[in-house]
Amino acid sequence: MMKALVKKTPAPGLSLEKVPIPSIGDDDVLIKIRKSAICGTDVHIYKWDAWAQKTIPVPMTVGHEFMGEIVKLGKNVKGLQVGNRVCGEGHLVCNTCPPCRKGKKHLCMNTIGVGVKRPGSFAEFLSLPAENVFVLPSSVPDDIAALFDPYGNAVHTALSFPLAAEDVLITGAGPIGIMAAAIAKHAGARNVVITDINEYRLNLAHKMGATCTINVAQQSLTEVARKIGVTHGFTVGLEMSGSPKGLSSMLEAMQPGGKIALLGILPPNTIIDWDLVIFKMLELKGIYGREIFNTWYQMVHLLEGGLNLEPVITHQFPIDDYEKGFEAMISGQSGKVILDW
Repeated sequence: MMKALVKKTPAPGLSLEKVPIPSIGDDDVLIKIRKSAICGTDVHIYKWDAWAQKTIPVPMTVGHEFMGEIVKLGKNVKGLQVGNRVCGEGHLVCNTCPPCRKGKKHLCMNTIGVGVKRPGSFAEFLSLPAENVFVLPSSVPDDIAALFDPYGNAVHTALSFPLAAEDVLITGAGPIGIMAAAIAKHAGARNVVITDINEYRLNLAHKMGATCTINVAQQSLTEVARKIGVTHGFTVGLEMSGSPKGLSSMLEAMQPGGKIALLGILPPNTIIDWDLVIFKMLELKGIYGREIFNTWYQMVHLLEGGLNLEPVITHQFPIDDYEKGFEAMISGQSGKVILDW
């Protein structure tokens, strides 16, 4: 048996339970978890909101941001060893749909999410297909490795378009938006402006390298942009907020021909001013997850090239204090929160 954080009943909260250690198939590995990180998705599950109610099977172990070490290999597994420090791609793909067969697994039509549709990584052990395992180089510390899933979202979004010498607008200073600001600055953007209404996270974004942070409840994006020399509009936009107002402000602030990557999940029936998109000839690109495994190598190379993500980790708790971790995330007065097993 093992400890695991389980969505035990269809109600708010999670339970720390004893559950069986998962078995592995011939093509799987068993990973002993060292560190877990709490995701916004986990908060939705914890709160048991409308999305969680229609998505999450109950009972089930949840969580999908993790790092650990391999303790057992399926008999068909090659290229991995017991003792490897690893994290893993949380999207399991079918390998048979057209996108998978074309080598574009991030576009799989039949993706299954770890901790969403199958048992997750808030546990002492996780069973994962060997093809989803990413071996960590010694240059990546455990704490940073536990963030590779959301960090990968930030890398995938930020590096969708060239950033060197560009003026970048990021709407939404959640942990992924904050990491995207650091990535954009590291990649050579001229200005990296990030907007939100959460002063704690805007301050954290500033520490992480944002040129300018704007509390849109108190400041005008247009006026601040003009003051820093963005007189003709932003050339790259990264929508991380999932807020219709955030997207509208971005469309208005873009220079003609600007490029926008959309990671934030907007509400159904969000109204878009298509005149701005069409007459400005804007390019919009939807982003989901990571490019498997191109993004993962970019993540490592950015870190080895000097990108510093340590400030985004603001809280750590032993797993028995998981409630404190979720309280910190829900409060909005945190960056990334890590649970130590």
